[in-house]
Amino acid sequence: MHITKIFPVILITLDIAAAVVYCRYGDIRHTIYWLAAATLTATVTF
Repeated sequence: MHITKIFPVILITLDIAAAVVYCRYGDIRHTIYWLAAATLTATVTF
């Protein structure tokens, strides 16, 4: 992995972590939002 990919990977990880937190509290709407954000970032990055 190139050094230029470190920040997007951190962002994807934080997006997934936010989705997990919202999922644990039963907020499906925000869970889907953060998973979509992680997917979009991964799509653009890789």
